[in-house]
Amino acid sequence: MRLSSVGYLFRQGVRNIWHNRIMSVASFCILTVSLLLIGFTVLFSANVNMILSSVEDKNEVIIYIKDNTSNEDIVVLGDKLRGTANVSEVNFYSKEQAFADIKKNMTDAEEIFSYLGDESPLPDAYRIRIADIDNMSATLMAINGYENIEKVKAPYDFVNVLTGLNSVITIVSAVILAALIVVSFVIISNTTRASVDMRKREITIMRFVGATKTFIKIPFFIEGLVMGILAGAAAYVLTWLGYDSLISILSSETTLFAAMGVSGFIPFSRLALYTLAGYVAVGAVISSIGTVFSTRKYVKV
Repeated sequence: MRLSSVGYLFRQGVRNIWHNRIMSVASFCILTVSLLLIGFTVLFSANVNMILSSVEDKNEVIIYIKDNTSNEDIVVLGDKLRGTANVSEVNFYSKEQAFADIKKNMTDAEEIFSYLGDESPLPDAYRIRIADIDNMSATLMAINGYENIEKVKAPYDFVNVLTGLNSVITIVSAVILAALIVVSFVIISNTTRASVDMRKREITIMRFVGATKTFIKIPFFIEGLVMGILAGAAAYVLTWLGYDSLISILSSETTLFAAMGVSGFIPFSRLALYTLAGYVAVGAVISSIGTVFSTRKYVKV
């Protein structure tokens, strides 16, 4: 195809947007709303995964050490724990520190502590964090085989709930996202079909004078492509304003998220380029393919 023909087809596609501006505005609005639904679903999923990850990072396993274990053996155990796969952090928690913390938190039980004296009845311990809680059971099974360990205290119920919730949210988000993309494609195709119906006479004449199917479809493709890019840009601006406002409102309610161990949400600045690229790409693909799809029956002459 000659360069002049490409230029003509491109100009024709852009001109079609203006000549059919009522249907173009309808397609633009529908596509923008569809992209917003898709975008906010992705952003919601990303923030939920970040929240789950931040809560996951705060899981802690306590390794109680047997009484009468020598200091050398305690150090050796600590080195083994640090060298264990899937263990991200290891901290020694002495029995003296544990006893002092209990006294500090139970100021109304001074009489009971007076009978215990100054010597701590608690065992020494290591506090460790697991990098991947999905593999917690295998990691703790390996740790249980180490010498001088009295007991391992792990939040198994917490881990099971967290991993189950993560799986459910991932599946639900994927299903919703796929459904939104399919619905958006169908809506855009149907909306565009109404616009194409208005030009079916023009398409039929072009086919009779020898225009190829590709030559006829390219202006519609360009029209859908431009509309998709414009809708993607509009959805990006609306998402930027809406996301920042929503995060500002949610962040003001710090009590709930502090209790969950959540420090905040993903700032939009970190997602800006990905969001813009995603909106433009998805909008262009859905709109251009949906537009071309709507012309199929009219080029079969």
